[in-house]
Amino acid sequence: MLKYYSADWIFPVSSPPIKNGVVAVNPEGTIEEVLTIQEASNLDVEITTYKGAIVPGFINTHCHLELSHLLGQIPEKTGLVEFVQSIIKIRQGDVAEIKVAMYNADQKMFDNGIVAVGDISNQVSSKEVKENSKIYYHTFIEAMGFNPERADAIMEYVKEIKQAFIPLPVSIVPHAPYSVSPELFSLITQEAEKENTFLSVHNQETENENAFFENKTGGFLNLYQFLGLDISFFEPTKKTSLQSWLPYIKEQKTLLVHNTVSNKADIEFAKQNNSNLYWCLCPQANLYIENTLPDVDLLIAEDVKITLGTDSLASNHQLNILSEMITLQKHKQVGFEQLLSWATINGAEFLALDQQLGTIEPGKKPGLNLIQLSAEFAIESDKVHRLI
Repeated sequence: MLKYYSADWIFPVSSPPIKNGVVAVNPEGTIEEVLTIQEASNLDVEITTYKGAIVPGFINTHCHLELSHLLGQIPEKTGLVEFVQSIIKIRQGDVAEIKVAMYNADQKMFDNGIVAVGDISNQVSSKEVKENSKIYYHTFIEAMGFNPERADAIMEYVKEIKQAFIPLPVSIVPHAPYSVSPELFSLITQEAEKENTFLSVHNQETENENAFFENKTGGFLNLYQFLGLDISFFEPTKKTSLQSWLPYIKEQKTLLVHNTVSNKADIEFAKQNNSNLYWCLCPQANLYIENTLPDVDLLIAEDVKITLGTDSLASNHQLNILSEMITLQKHKQVGFEQLLSWATINGAEFLALDQQLGTIEPGKKPGLNLIQLSAEFAIESDKVHRLI
């Protein structure tokens, strides 16, 4: 038997919003029909009506589930270099406590209306949670190693972790430009091409990243010293970070995460060099770590594909895509319908889930979230009522 849900507004995403629309859903959660109130009035059925707006389930394209136990453990606004050092110092902990924290974070994401996650992992500890989750996960196994002589050994190591995650969806990705050598980038790209999968990389989170590539200065020198790494072999490229590393990727579909200091020249370079890029914004993590936000107006003007992420509980107070949308609406005045496409169909496209998720259309199982909007479509609360 079909269930019929109605609200003040239905936002299918794939088509204009429907005032007082109705969504018909079968017992498996598949959308059967999307109706206007006039069309539904001709049916002799019971319709459950809500105040608010019904939207598709949210897609979180960037998370670190295995860092969930670090909630509240790292001070805010320290800058990326100190933040990374803090992660390295305190990320290890009691195995049972870490597992409980991951299960709790997974449940919170489900409660917050998230239906799919692109999750960064450095070990296999999150596999059990993902196997038992109601959320779809694609795990990105992070490879990192700046010394070119270590590239082959590092690749073999992350391949073992990848194998341990199978049969769950999984791929090997670079951590960040400042932690992956050109040789390792090449091996990762070869693996992605062979597996026909997609990549994710932390991109331009801080001015220190550009300074390192442009002239080998900035805070990352302190990070390498902290790690005891000899980087005497590295010669600055005289280019920004993105313009230095992106040519290694070629045409693989790639998620650029954070993009806090990406400028117009970087974006134009990226568009010229790879037509298959998605730009992930994690605004609350940007504010938590660097106390700044990307140039969202520029990204919109350049018409790039944007997705949303939460980053980890080490750099955020919650894993809630709706809260990320509120931050962008408040600080960058982005319109609700544009934000919604970033939070749903764009993320679904990146994760190759757009045939099932991302829009409210017949034949899909996107999940349905009820949220509260003002008359001007301003998000009034980060609370999500999950309908299915």
